[in-house]
Amino acid sequence: MSDLFLVRHGETEWSRSGRHTGWTDVPLTEHGREEARRLVPLIRSHRIGASFVSPAQRARETAELIGLHSTRVDTDLREWDYGGYEGITTVEIQAERPGWFLFRDGVAPGPPDHPGETPEQVGERADRMLAKVDAAFANTEGCVVLVAHGHFLRVLTARRLGLPAADGALFQLATGTVCRLSTEHGRPVISGWNVRPGP
Repeated sequence: MSDLFLVRHGETEWSRSGRHTGWTDVPLTEHGREEARRLVPLIRSHRIGASFVSPAQRARETAELIGLHSTRVDTDLREWDYGGYEGITTVEIQAERPGWFLFRDGVAPGPPDHPGETPEQVGERADRMLAKVDAAFANTEGCVVLVAHGHFLRVLTARRLGLPAADGALFQLATGTVCRLSTEHGRPVISGWNVRPGP
């Protein structure tokens, strides 16, 4: 099996300030666009068999900037639905809920169209996405690339490694970076994390 590359979108105003950004369609900053452009050599150095992208504009623009032009948009790659915590920082949430931790406690209920997701529900989406990744591996040669969001990709990594969704907490993920999931002796491993090109 070839490698699975995970690309977190470039910086946005909300990611820079720490605001939880689920469904709000915030664009990349100019710095975020530059972060994406700098990833081009890391992506072009591999044969890409298939690529998938979240429907959010920050992810789609990142995919375009790194040179992925025939990418399939997949709603299972959308970011965690933060419900009532959309647009709010962790510091603000913890002022009302001391000790709150997303990967353990989930989110407050939101509006009917964005009620929020538990870690387990995000894990179920990640499992569906990984099934699509495995199908792509079976039907093409080369690597698979996913362009998506920080918290979702952390959960997906945990699930790929056979861990509970909540263990996505173990994998800090910066904007504008590439991660590489491989196999060793038939078992999934992380072979690169938070990779950026050198200066």
